[in-house]
Formats: sequence, C-alpha cells, structure tokens
Amino acid sequence: MKKLLLVSIVLIFNFGYSQKKVLHTTKLNGEAITIDGKFDEIAWQNAEEAKDFIMFRPDNGKKIPENQRTIVKVLYDNDAIYVSAVMYDNQPDKILREISQRDDFGTSDVFAAYINGYNDGQQEFQFYVNAADGQADCINTDASGEDYSWDAIWRSKALITSFGWTVEMRIPYAALRFSSEEKQTWGINFFREIRRDRQKYTWNFIDSNLGTFTQQAGIMEGIENIKPPTRLFLMPYSSFYLNASADQKTVGTVKGGLDIKYGINDAFTLDAILIPDFGQTKYDDQILNLGPFEQQFNENRSFFTEGTDLFAKGDLLYSRRIGGKPDRRARISDEEVFLENPATVKLVNALKISGRTKLGLGVGFLNAITEKTNAVILNNNTQETRQEEIAPLTNYNVIVLDQRFRKNSSVSFTNTNVTRNGSYRDANVSAVAWDLNTKKNTYNLSGNFKYSFINSLEDKKGSYSTLNFAETSGNYRYSIGGELVTKDFDNNDLGINFETNYYSIYGNTNYRILNPTDLFNSFKISLNAYTQLHKETSEIQGNEFRAQVNFDTRNNHYFSFTVKASPFKSYDYYEARAENTFVILPESYETSMYISTNYNNRFAFDFNPSYTLFNEHKRESYQFSLGPRYRFNDRFSLNYSFAFTRRNNNRGYVATFDNDSNPATEEQIIFANRNVVTYSNSLSAKYSISSRMNFNMAVRQYWSYAENKNFLSLQNTGTLSTDTLYNQNKDSSFYSWNMDLSYSWWFAPGSELSILYRNNAADFDSVINKNFNSNVTSLLNNESLNHSFSISIKYFIDYNRLKSKS
Repeated sequence: MKKLLLVSIVLIFNFGYSQKKVLHTTKLNGEAITIDGKFDEIAWQNAEEAKDFIMFRPDNGKKIPENQRTIVKVLYDNDAIYVSAVMYDNQPDKILREISQRDDFGTSDVFAAYINGYNDGQQEFQFYVNAADGQADCINTDASGEDYSWDAIWRSKALITSFGWTVEMRIPYAALRFSSEEKQTWGINFFREIRRDRQKYTWNFIDSNLGTFTQQAGIMEGIENIKPPTRLFLMPYSSFYLNASADQKTVGTVKGGLDIKYGINDAFTLDAILIPDFGQTKYDDQILNLGPFEQQFNENRSFFTEGTDLFAKGDLLYSRRIGGKPDRRARISDEEVFLENPATVKLVNALKISGRTKLGLGVGFLNAITEKTNAVILNNNTQETRQEEIAPLTNYNVIVLDQRFRKNSSVSFTNTNVTRNGSYRDANVSAVAWDLNTKKNTYNLSGNFKYSFINSLEDKKGSYSTLNFAETSGNYRYSIGGELVTKDFDNNDLGINFETNYYSIYGNTNYRILNPTDLFNSFKISLNAYTQLHKETSEIQGNEFRAQVNFDTRNNHYFSFTVKASPFKSYDYYEARAENTFVILPESYETSMYISTNYNNRFAFDFNPSYTLFNEHKRESYQFSLGPRYRFNDRFSLNYSFAFTRRNNNRGYVATFDNDSNPATEEQIIFANRNVVTYSNSLSAKYSISSRMNFNMAVRQYWSYAENKNFLSLQNTGTLSTDTLYNQNKDSSFYSWNMDLSYSWWFAPGSELSILYRNNAADFDSVINKNFNSNVTSLLNNESLNHSFSISIKYFIDYNRLKSKS
C-alpha cells in the first residue's frame, strides 16, 4: 500500500495533469457583450477562470511562468458563447504581431479556443486569433490533422496592452456542432503560443507521450437550455472577367452564382454550388513530365477542400478528376484545325452532405455533374465545321460511412461511382478502412481493403489491401506493414493510383526526445525500410533503406540529414509504357540535408541540397533549392525560392518504334540516354493594410529540358543496348511563366471583394535553346502572354440575422 501511494504521489508531481480540468460557464442575463477586447461588462468579473496553462512544446509538462500567465473566461447566451483571454507578458514590446490574411498566423503570438460540442474526443472546432487581430479557424481530428480550408463566421478582437495582450471572441452556435440535450457537456481546451520563444501552452495538459491530441481536452459544464440554431447561409457572388491574348481579342464576361450551406439538423450540413466560378483559383505548378504517370495537382477549389476530411476515408477521392481534362482526344485530318478544343470539362453543379451523429456515425455524400463537351473542328478546304464529343455528361458520386467508437478508433466504408452517358466506361470502387487504437493510445492497427469494378468493353476487377501495426507512444516507436495490389485494380476515374500488381513490406523504428535538452528543443532519429515485389514474378520492383536525423536547436533552427540506399536492382514495369514489359534499374545511393532557420528573424532561409549516385556509367543527379525570406516590417514581406536539378545520363522512355524496313521485327521500345536540367524561380510578396485587407503577388518561372545523347533499345531481358536505327528528334524543352497580383478585402463577416490580375504563358519545343535569358524573355511579350483581369464579390447572408431583423 505504501509503495502504491508513493507511486501515485510521484505520478501526480511529475505528470500531475492526467485528470481533465473542468470549467464552469454561466449564462448572460440579458447583458450585451461588446467584442472590443476590453471586458468592461460586469458579467466578465464574475465568470470562472481557466488558468494554470501547461507547456505543450517544446518542454512538455512545464508550467507557464507567472509573468506570462494566461486567464480565460467563458460566457454564453441563447445564440453564442463568448471567450475572453488575458495573456500577460513581461516584455509586451517584444510580442510578435505580423499582420497577415485569414488562416495565416504570420510571425505572431496566437491564442485559440478548441471546442468539441459532443465531447467525444474525435473532432475539434478550433478558433485562432493572433496578436495582430487576424483570424484563423480549422477542424482538427487525430486521423486527418488540421483542415484550415474550413471557414466559420465569428467575431473577435485582439488588443496589445501595457501588461501583454487580450482577445475577445463571439462564436455563434451556428459555427459549432452539438446535441439537442438540455444540459450540455463540451470538450474544451485553450491554446497560447509565445512566438518569440516558440513555446506553446494549453490549459488542459496535452501529453506528447501519447499519440493523440483531441482526446486530451478539458471539460466545460454549465451550458443549459440552448437549441442548435437554423444553419442556413447563402453566399451569392458575381464576377467580371476581362481576358486577352495574341489569338483572342479582349473579351469581357460576367458571371454569377450562389453557394448554399444548410444545416439539415444539429449534426448534418448540406453544401451546394450553383453555377460554379473558379476563375480566381490559384494556378497549377506545371512541370516537364517525362515519367509514365500523370502529374498530380493540388486541389485549390474551395468547395472541394472545405470540410472534406470525411471524404478522405479510404483514400479513393482525387477531386481534380471532377471538371478535369476530357476523356478523349478529338482526331483531325491534315486539312482540319481546331476552332475550339477545351482543355477542361465544365462543372454544372455540385453538392455535399456531411456530419456525424451523437453515436459517432459519420455520413458523407458528395455528388457532382459535368456537362457534355465537344471540340469544334474546321475543314480548311471545304470551310465546313463539325463537332466531336470529347467528354460525355458525367455524374460523380461519393458515399462515406465512418463509425467512431471508444473516442479513438473508427471503421469506415467508402464508395465512389462514376457514370458516363453513352458508350464510355463507368467505374465503381469501394473501400473498407479501419483505424484501431488501444485505450491508452499506445498501439495502433490500421489498414484498408479496396475493390474496383470497371464496366467497359472488357469488365475489369481488382483489389488493393494494406495492413499496418504501430506503437504510437513513448520515446521509442516502431511500425510494420504491408500492401497487396492486384493487376487490374483501377480507381483512376475518381481517384488516383499509379502502381499495381505488387506486394510490399515496410517497417520503421525511431527514437525521439519528449523534452528539450541543453542542445535540442526536439530530436528524432528514424530508420525506414521498404521493399516492393512484382506480384507474379516476385522480382524486386522497388527497394529503399533510409536513415534520417531531424532536430530543432535551442535557437529554433531546424536541421535534417538523410541517407538513402537502394542496394538491389529493381524491375520497373511502368517506364516502358507496355504491358508485361520491364526495364532493370540500377542500384542507387542518395544523401541530402535540409536547413530551415528561425522564421522569427527578419531574415531567414531554407536550404535543401541532395546528391544521388547510380551504379551505372557516369549516371548521377544533384539538386539544390535555396529560399531566402525577409520580413521588412509587420505589413510587408518577400519570399524567394530558387531550385536547380541536373540528372546526368538519365535513362528513360522516348518512343515505340515500328521498324518498317524489316516487317518481321516487332515494335521496338526506344529509351534515351539523356541529361535533364531544370530551373525554377518563385517570388511571393505580401503587403497587409490590416488582417482583412491584403495585397499579394505570386510569380513563378519554370524551365526544364531533356537533351538526348544517344538512343537505346529495350531488350526482353530488361537491359538496354545501343540503337542506331532510331534517329528522330525527341529532345524536350518546356518553359512556363505565371504571375498573379491580387487584392482582397473582407468588408464584412464572410463577405469578400477580390481583384486579380493574372498573366501566364507556356511553350514546349523539341529544339533546345540553352540561353536562359532568351527562354524567359521569349514568354514575356504580348505574343505569348495570356492576360486576365477579374473582379469578384461574394456576400455572406445569415438566415438567423435576417430573421432577427424582421
């Protein structure tokens, strides 16, 4: 008994935060709260305090110093909760407060409230305010992390004071999710970052020894007799576009549409877009793609990024398929030219329904329709035009069921379906996924099973399965897993997948420190091994062994050092672009490093060099990127990035050659021994008048070329031999230019005016001009550039506010 008591006392004093803190809130009795950061109302004086914050990082478990103490209070009424935070600072003149746009913290101190209306440890709504009075918000889950594409409408005010700084928030119930029970018990936590010291604190202790964040929130009690409001939001928008290029006269276009967000009940929300307009979406960073797989692009359209964590279950959705490139290419004769040849398919409308019941069942439904698309073709001899269908009317559908249990585990079912009108292929893919954690979050078992069915001229069925086991707590951690993918698995109609017909095994072991030392704020060393084998022949398709060291110094500079080895030859079944055909890849060895200096400093930089040596004659690659950044003041900053890559004696596919001089000879697959060189320059600038009014600039110049030195024939053995018959020019040179100048003004909650000037140009050539300056300047003229000027305004309408005024 004495020994047990002693152990308990030690645990209390060393880790004395295992019990969840409880905060009691009180209801306002008709007193109005003005969101000004001053807390003049009498109600604030009597509210219970949340205090005694504890460090999350870097020194996990350390109490906040008295001269930097934080005091938080919460009140509520029938429409919203109110949060006040007083953050003391012994050096208020050193509080960092860079002004930035929404969802960008900048180099600033931050305060946040984390709210879970169901207190289920699964999903938090996080509301941030920085010391420059800027807002950020996100949805956070242990499974998917933080999703900052989610935006709520709430009010806040931050003030710098003589003793530190303050924050006041009003978060309407329409921005939250909670049950309809008479007495509410919510999960809640509060967060503070002292940016100059890179120290992060929370009210309820977050033990970094455990593999969970959202389950370690505190408790808020006292909210009674509130009802989930009618969540109906309308966002009408109108846009004007002015487009011009050398091939097109200046044309003006007016567009308009409507976004709708409706709370079906306290748990489920419907989002719909009518007449979509994505004209001001960020441009794609296109590259010279010499590989066998398509380039994968980020999703920048807000409808497909906001609140879509549920649709990521099973990893079946690549939303760029919706409204992407056409299914077919139109064919023309020598006498014909294109009058219209759309590169993308127009989205007609889209809607999604998502939410989670109080029993933990998450339901997601997404539907989108794209229109029939034709190419218009002119015959120069007859002057007749014709249309050729390149994409049919198409329906995209996603259904997700995700059951959470024990606050830290889930099992989900996902189905995606693509149905095309006419004689095109249809696709149906399903997945069952599981993420199971022990009660104390020390071990995890995860995996999935996917099944695809393609309905076309020849039906195709395939499967993809994974299984992974990991220890997820403590200084020492490890994981082991495997994959099995059949040859005919195909989820590329609405998802993206490159490799099939293999099985693999992988493992990881790592050690990390949980508290700072005299030298490091954080330190982690890891060892990884991965081997992929061809499913039918058991030949090695890929192998990699990696050792990596990452650490943050006490001055908050980050360093990473990596060594990789692929010590066995591998059989690549994709590069040859032919079924059941492989090329043997040599052994390779790579070393790299990454340095990122402390962004708190006005001047900082990122540096990332690497070198790879192949077990093949004079074959090597090296690259480096350098990214200096300078913050002139709290309003104006510049970030520049330069990247250079050179691959010497790279060997890759260029053509499939039919030797007409010898009909007995089968088609020959031609590779090239080539040098591949890439330059990329990027510049971004930001000037903020306030957190709600910002100017931004983004410029990217890209040039990459592949110069073939000699041609090689792929043999049946997977080896390459010199080819003297093939003599076509297969050199490649791609260069592009993009520039965006934008202004945004959030003139009312949820309402934005945005102005964008954009120009871009791109060119591909089989003749390589190695003069860097002429390649850049050849695009910077009116003959090459496409110009676009647009003004867009969207206005947020809250049904509840309209109802209260009527």
